[in-house]
Amino acid sequence: MRSRGLSVSALIFIGSLITVVALFMIYLVVNFENSDKGNEEVPYASITVKEEPEKEEEKEKSEEEGPVKETKVAPSPSNPDEKVEYAQTEWTTHGGDYYNRRYSMLNQITTENIGDLKPTWVSSLGGSGAEAKYSGEATPLVVNGVMYIATGANDVFAIDAKTGEQIWAYKPDIPQEMDTVCCGWTTRGVAVGDGKVFVGLLDARLIALDQKTGEVLWETKVAEWEEGYTITSAPLYYNGKVYTGVSGGEYGIRGRVMAYDSDLGFEVWRFYTIPGPGDIDGDTWPSDNDAWLTGGGPVWNTPAVDPELGYIYFATGNTGPDLDGSSREGDNLYANSVVAVNAENGDYVWHFQEVHHDIWDMDPTNPVILFDVKIDGDMRKGLGQAGKTGWVYLLDRRDGTPLVGIEEKPVPQDDRQKTAATQPFPTGDAFVPQGITEEDVKRDLESSFTGEIGSIFTPFWDVPITIKPGPFGGANWPPSAYNPDTEYFYVLGNDHYMSFERNELSEFKEGDAYFGSVFGPVQNAPTRGTVTAIDVKTDKIAWQQKWDTLAYSGVLTTAGNLVFVGHNDGRLIAFDAKTGDQVWEYMMDAGANAPSVTYEIDGEQYISIYAAGNALAGSKHGDKIYTFKLGGNLPEGQVIDASVKDKAPEEEKGETVSADAGLTEYKNSCIACHGDQGANGHNGPNLQNSKVAENKEEVIDRITNGKGAMPSFKDTLSAEEIDAIAEYVATVISPLGAE
Repeated sequence: MRSRGLSVSALIFIGSLITVVALFMIYLVVNFENSDKGNEEVPYASITVKEEPEKEEEKEKSEEEGPVKETKVAPSPSNPDEKVEYAQTEWTTHGGDYYNRRYSMLNQITTENIGDLKPTWVSSLGGSGAEAKYSGEATPLVVNGVMYIATGANDVFAIDAKTGEQIWAYKPDIPQEMDTVCCGWTTRGVAVGDGKVFVGLLDARLIALDQKTGEVLWETKVAEWEEGYTITSAPLYYNGKVYTGVSGGEYGIRGRVMAYDSDLGFEVWRFYTIPGPGDIDGDTWPSDNDAWLTGGGPVWNTPAVDPELGYIYFATGNTGPDLDGSSREGDNLYANSVVAVNAENGDYVWHFQEVHHDIWDMDPTNPVILFDVKIDGDMRKGLGQAGKTGWVYLLDRRDGTPLVGIEEKPVPQDDRQKTAATQPFPTGDAFVPQGITEEDVKRDLESSFTGEIGSIFTPFWDVPITIKPGPFGGANWPPSAYNPDTEYFYVLGNDHYMSFERNELSEFKEGDAYFGSVFGPVQNAPTRGTVTAIDVKTDKIAWQQKWDTLAYSGVLTTAGNLVFVGHNDGRLIAFDAKTGDQVWEYMMDAGANAPSVTYEIDGEQYISIYAAGNALAGSKHGDKIYTFKLGGNLPEGQVIDASVKDKAPEEEKGETVSADAGLTEYKNSCIACHGDQGANGHNGPNLQNSKVAENKEEVIDRITNGKGAMPSFKDTLSAEEIDAIAEYVATVISPLGAE
């Protein structure tokens, strides 16, 4: 009779098999968990999105199932212990406080005594950021008596805020061969927190410096500049994290906002401003192509944060390709939107899109401002964003619904551009003109002007269309401000003639400009600016000042009933916050194209501004910080040297220029306004179609002496450099118009 028991060898075999299977299952579990944490995937809202394009079979399955819609938004981690106070003795964030209000409680300087406001110190930064390609747009921060300022060259200085003397300086190594910079080499400032100074560099690095010494503590690569990504905004420090977006919408990037650990610099979460197939609102992009991968959506501005709700808020930039909507049918979310996300994990909360399916580069670049205001007896949690459209969009920051009326209205259509059927129209006042009349043409444009005219949201194709406003605004990046005493929102606006004409869309190439059409200011047409106070309860204009040049600096408002604004000609100007009457001005030696700040030391209130000029505004360049107080007695011409220590000596200029010097100098001095290859600049005419550009001597005269909105470069460029640029424009750029 056979035994029914198993042999020893069989038992050993079965036991070994079970062990192998168990180990294999453990391996599968561990491998799955690790792959879910890998570098290829990052959290986006409540789902996971791969950076790389989906495989075709996965994409088809996703399209059949449809987009994943959230039925409920996860609650935000409220931080009620973090109280948001108005700026007082210090200026600790880019916007003065977490709400970005740019309002100070200081009231020592008032409309009554401002006549006694005079310089108390002026510091030179040793020429940092003073070359033509740079723009001085940074907001100084003042913490514990120390001022932190960054120049257009991305150099960072720590300065004694009472005396103007340098404490330390940091000079990063930015690749000078960078050719993916949209709108001039610049930075809008730094963030301070956790004993560190955080800086977003133009080459898409985020660094942390020791607040006391300037020593580099950590460095993180946010993205690759060769792919079109840059950082121009000031970071935000909040609750142990550093938040930053990326620029580069003109280069076909996929926009994003990221949070980094402030101690070690690793990425905590990432929110893509352009959703992919299967994501929430991914169906606002075509399902038959990968337009979302190059969809743009940069973030030019510093977010605001509401600790009580636990949300951060930011505005997103233009779509890609910028001016051609033929290949990206749909609203193209979340480009051209105000977006709220969970500050702790990046989950999507809500959005409001200001321009559907943008084809005019009318993206919101102005920082979002949060405020609390009583409307019809109820205290409301408000949010304001000043758009390039010329409207201030007033929303409830809890859910993104209009605080003051906004209506969807039909707009002109062009099937070739896949235009949106409607656009949102706020019921309040526009702070710049939004159309062109025949009377405007007769008054402002030359008799040789040709082409059609239109108004906001007029589409274009193969016939040139000139409209208002345009890519320069409305409101551009210069920050607005909110004053709780007046309940006014103060905004700077630009009024200029912009012409659009479609070009055949070239195939996307990583690192190349991705416009799809041509736009540029009408040659010799006037450019104007506005300084406007908007009542946030009605969205109506309370007062307005009009200028004959761009308003391009930023706003500071104080409890002293004052509004401070910089002017292209170098003046810092103060207005009565209630009436708009000008009450004071001071002329500096360079364009005042950055926001001013205020702070208090030893019982004295100071006003400070970085005056360094701006490439796009065409203002005179410089390298100084001007600081004022009541009774300031700085001797005429006395300047403190706060330049970078151990600065490398400048190379001597030779008598001749190389064959490539024209291109090099053009990139340094001209590309911000006139664009790559002379087209699609933000504030200069298309040189490919310019009669002046055909004649080298006329180009030399225009560069040397300036005309209209173009400044003179005779004090910033040598005769050899001007000659090289003129040769390049006349022999390389101008012939492109005939191709």
